[in-house]
Amino acid sequence: MNLVVVGNPGNRRVAMYASAVRALGLPPVRVLPWRDVLTGTCAVPTDALVRIDSPGEDPYVDALLRGPCLPHEVAGSGRWYQAFVAGLRRIADVVDGTPGARLLNDVDDIAVMFDKRLCHKRVLAAGCPVPEVLTGVDGYSSLWQRMSEVGWNRVFVKPAHGSSASGVLALTAREDRVEVVTSAALGPHGLSNSLRVNRYRGAEARAVVDMVCADPVHVERWFPKGSLEARTVDLRVVVVGGR
Repeated sequence: MNLVVVGNPGNRRVAMYASAVRALGLPPVRVLPWRDVLTGTCAVPTDALVRIDSPGEDPYVDALLRGPCLPHEVAGSGRWYQAFVAGLRRIADVVDGTPGARLLNDVDDIAVMFDKRLCHKRVLAAGCPVPEVLTGVDGYSSLWQRMSEVGWNRVFVKPAHGSSASGVLALTAREDRVEVVTSAALGPHGLSNSLRVNRYRGAEARAVVDMVCADPVHVERWFPKGSLEARTVDLRVVVVGGR
């Protein structure tokens, strides 16, 4: 049995997986670099169990996925997703064509996980309560029109393929007053992720919305977070094997 992980050599996730495998006394893990996958030169050995890990934290791989955008910029998530899904399909094809090899992940499920719109539909179809959404948004003008139609004045605008809150906007709009709260910083070359919260109002806020909407977005109705002992609560729930 050969164990293969698709990841970036030297990445902490890859190292932790390899360490766990060693601790179990299993054969050493072979790393299939994401850069090989994205440039079309990937191969796996026969009788391999193939795990797909994150392509993140590698500037060269990020450039292959997103193009000329810098890693800290908000733009480019749409192109990133298209290239990432193409890479997933390539991995699946290579595994399918290798005798005895099989994937430990489902590439279709991974594609859903990296698209907030598809995740929302999947969770809704499973009968779980989720915030209402607005579709057909490609900039501030269409967003304001859709908000007016349903009578909302507060929404979250999220890059459909973003992670770690990159480019997420908390937007409040009333008539000609608009405010955006975000961790993205507006600069001469567009939006960049920052480590502090920024507020934009008026024309700047509308411009920020237009920049984020240059890539596909997921727009949700804004509900206040729950609170416990005067502090807000944010939960991450992980389900494995139905539990």
